[in-house]
Amino acid sequence: METHQAKRVEITIEAPMERRLTDALQNAGVQGYTITPVVGGSGRSGVWSREGQVGRAGGMVQVICIIRPERLDALLDAAFSVVDRHMGVVCITDCQVLRAERF
Repeated sequence: METHQAKRVEITIEAPMERRLTDALQNAGVQGYTITPVVGGSGRSGVWSREGQVGRAGGMVQVICIIRPERLDALLDAAFSVVDRHMGVVCITDCQVLRAERF
């Protein structure tokens, strides 16, 4: 089976910023993404967990996009316009996809 090069971008950001990020991505032409809740982790500020929090205000989400390599810069510009002013992490990895026409 033939595979095609793609980029996987994972953006972890504070939950209240989710809509601002997805709006920025859509305005940059990114049509597909998946959003997952982040239940805990550890970073510069130490260990944290969603446990015991009321509402989404203190939580984090991860927005995952798989795109064609030539579209990466537009996605990163859009993501950075939101992440730059807020807590967040952007990771980029190479991946392979089976149906390139979907990305």
